[in-house]
Amino acid sequence: MTDPAWRTDAAPAIEAVPATEEGFRRRDLWLLALKRRSERWLLPLPLGRLWHELLLFGVLQAWACLFAGILLVAIVATKFAWPSAAPIARYDFLLLVALAIQGCLLALKMERIEEAKVILIFHIAATVMELFKTAKGSWIYPEPNLIRIAGVPLFSGFLYSAVGSYIARCWRLLDFRFSNYPPPWTTWILALLVYVNFFSHHYIVDLRYVILALAFLIYGRTIIHFTVDQVPRRMPLLLGFLLVALFIWIAENIGSFSAIWLYPHQLKAWSPVSLSKLGSWFLLMIISFVLVAVVNEPRPFGPREAVRSPDRR
Repeated sequence: MTDPAWRTDAAPAIEAVPATEEGFRRRDLWLLALKRRSERWLLPLPLGRLWHELLLFGVLQAWACLFAGILLVAIVATKFAWPSAAPIARYDFLLLVALAIQGCLLALKMERIEEAKVILIFHIAATVMELFKTAKGSWIYPEPNLIRIAGVPLFSGFLYSAVGSYIARCWRLLDFRFSNYPPPWTTWILALLVYVNFFSHHYIVDLRYVILALAFLIYGRTIIHFTVDQVPRRMPLLLGFLLVALFIWIAENIGSFSAIWLYPHQLKAWSPVSLSKLGSWFLLMIISFVLVAVVNEPRPFGPREAVRSPDRR
């Protein structure tokens, strides 16, 4: 959203924009209409506020996942409906889809240039990791294509960019604020350790459990405050990381089932990705979050954070 009119009945201490069409960009009117219908039909029910906010939360989460969602749909669709005589390879088509999504998000101002630059850094870092991991046999991309470096099709970096896009959009849509946020330099050191360990554990002892302990030490007291409609809600930031990592693990299973990439145990017949991969995605979430925090500076939670700030998209 682009205006605080999304919560038109906010606390009286803060001036709210009237709930008129002038208070919204045209593309946001459907969300305002959904909110009004939810208020009409769900709020009168027992536990109505709970159902109302759960509905809005789910819709906002799906809206934040736009990049990842469209890309995942394209991955599944091309698994079952990709013609054998297509003029381009499936992986190259997915690269075009990812570029088109990214271009639309920027053109429609649903993602900022500053965020796109940081996501690009994450894309490059992830591609370097992909080159290393595929060379080590951690996973493979089994299909041939033209636009690739060694064993890595270039669209693969967008699989990681989609995570960064989700965090950036969710940050605005749910108006993140934080309590007890750690000094930024500690988060940068943690993210660097995570990234280095993705490589170094092939040569020396795997330090992921030490790094996980450091993550709990650094972020253990951090609370994330998010506002779905009117009242700010909160949860431990580490729990948020874990929940997102769980959904990434589900998406990873969909991706490997669609034969976009395969782990060694999936080469003969597909089987689910081990739950142990949750730890890797949890650590990867830290890198994504720290990078997005460069442009979306973590703001402290305070008494005036009862309404959405005016730059929501």
